[in-house]
Amino acid sequence: MTGGLPQSVLFCCDHNAVRSPMAEGIMKKFYGTQTYVQSVGVYNDLEIDGFSITVCAEMGVELHRHRSRSFDEMEEFGDDLSSFDLIIALSPASQHRALELTRVFHLEVEYWPIVDPTGLGETREAKLHAYRQSRDQIIAQLTGKWGTARG
Repeated sequence: MTGGLPQSVLFCCDHNAVRSPMAEGIMKKFYGTQTYVQSVGVYNDLEIDGFSITVCAEMGVELHRHRSRSFDEMEEFGDDLSSFDLIIALSPASQHRALELTRVFHLEVEYWPIVDPTGLGETREAKLHAYRQSRDQIIAQLTGKWGTARG
């Protein structure tokens, strides 16, 4: 079932270093500028993950300039959660934080159970495989919700 694109989407995960930046970048590539897309983490203690950069580059999505930020930093910089139409949490911790922060707003928070690939695989190729699986889960969720890529 596909619906119309929201005006703005915020993706969130634990560190804004793997899943949420991938989702942000892929959504921008698929649906262009029709939707304002950002991402945050519960924490901002990691830089963008190199494997995330690699598996997204395979499909023409550039993440190397991404700067991780947390919910708290987002608010410090003046981005108001209530300005987003939809928050999509990609981890249980980020879902909890998003629900906690939005309980006073009438804001939709969805949970997409995307596998955290960071601890998976021993070799470089096994790690890339795990990251590709997470990337492909994000793609399946996006296209399942909003249809095939338009970009």
